[in-house]
Amino acid sequence: MKVLVADDSSTMRKIIIRSLNAVGVSDTVEAEDGQDALNVFSQHAFDLVLTDWNMPNKTGIDVIREIRAGGSTLPIIMITTEAEKGRVLEAIQAGVTDYLAKPFTADTLRQKIEKFQAV
Repeated sequence: MKVLVADDSSTMRKIIIRSLNAVGVSDTVEAEDGQDALNVFSQHAFDLVLTDWNMPNKTGIDVIREIRAGGSTLPIIMITTEAEKGRVLEAIQAGVTDYLAKPFTADTLRQKIEKFQAV
């Protein structure tokens, strides 16, 4: 499984990647903001995208909308502190596949990604 991890916090990217490694996912590519995520997405084939909401240049919602506008049905999980109902609904309308509130555990992340592919 190849996973794109988009978050403007290098610390959070490391935490997410460490959590992925803990559940057996080691093929990851990092993006430091929304525009970087879209650039990287266009250059590689991914099985899953994990994106933060609040990032410079383009938000996670922008990333989701652009990926969906390109016709991709790839699973996308929003990992964010934005957990209020209105925000969750906005992400669903944009085309997010699942939602994970920060802070999270490796086990919670594993449960989310197992829905898309056994790891």
